[in-house]
Amino acid sequence: MEYRRLGKTGLKVSAISLGSWLTFGAAVEREAAVATIHRAYDLGINFFDTANVYARGAAEEVVGEALRGLPRSSYVVATKVFGAMGDGPNDRGLSRKHIMEQCHASLRRLGLDYIDLYYCHRYDPETDPEETLRALDDLVTQGKVLYVGISEWTAAQIADAVYLARRLGLDPIAADQPVYNLLHRLIEAEIMPLCAREGIGLVPFSPLAQGVLTGKYRPGQAPPPGTRAADPDQGRWMQRLMSDPVLEAVQRLVPLAREHGLSPSQLALAWVLRRPEVSSALTGATRPEQVEENAKAAGVRLGDQVWAEVDRRLEGAVLVGPGQN
Repeated sequence: MEYRRLGKTGLKVSAISLGSWLTFGAAVEREAAVATIHRAYDLGINFFDTANVYARGAAEEVVGEALRGLPRSSYVVATKVFGAMGDGPNDRGLSRKHIMEQCHASLRRLGLDYIDLYYCHRYDPETDPEETLRALDDLVTQGKVLYVGISEWTAAQIADAVYLARRLGLDPIAADQPVYNLLHRLIEAEIMPLCAREGIGLVPFSPLAQGVLTGKYRPGQAPPPGTRAADPDQGRWMQRLMSDPVLEAVQRLVPLAREHGLSPSQLALAWVLRRPEVSSALTGATRPEQVEENAKAAGVRLGDQVWAEVDRRLEGAVLVGPGQN
């Protein structure tokens, strides 16, 4: 496994990380989820991502259960705050009250003394950024959080937070978790250069475009039973990716991947990891075998000619727009 610095911090994270959105605590049985995490750990993956809103805390519980008993210094845990965790007016957002309460709740569910990386899951237009940044800085000072991050913020929102934290002498933003993959490249215009300039590590989610880049979905065919796209609830996030022109373009990548001894998934992950701004590609998995395949992408090195051919085969299929995680 390759390890990279998280932005300009001294923290080393595996180039492939394992997330738990729509899987642990929800679609994947507890025993299978724990086995998947253990296999990832055995393969050298040390970076595990979750969020308080994933299955309303159940995903954090599963991650905590799986990591229990392992040396605390040997893994990095990221979780998030923002989404609704109750019906009350203060049960969501990035107010000091919600951040503090949810940090403590996440620590209880994870069974940990501290969170390595604590993300603001979305931007909160109803809370002054200074309140949010001061609350996060207090958590760092208290030792309950080591690094702070953001997810799905605009370039302007990130820049404002970076300069505000610098002016106030607060703990800086260490990581950004945006959507980024072969089919969705919106961050390349502004967010990627901003994060590179400010030393913010990118941890892209959905590097396989929610499974579309694995090549398992065929144009003109119904999604295979048991896949994410076949699930009415999960499939709604994938409508823009499931058009025949996009699926046809992805199928054109399959022989190219095989030509280089790779699976389509490994080719797609290697494309994300080719960027030095990327600290880790955040993958999902429901079985240990999927983790084994994805982990191999960390060592893939391909030349510019291959990536140019990838772009040629995807011409007209690259999408931009908001993501969800």
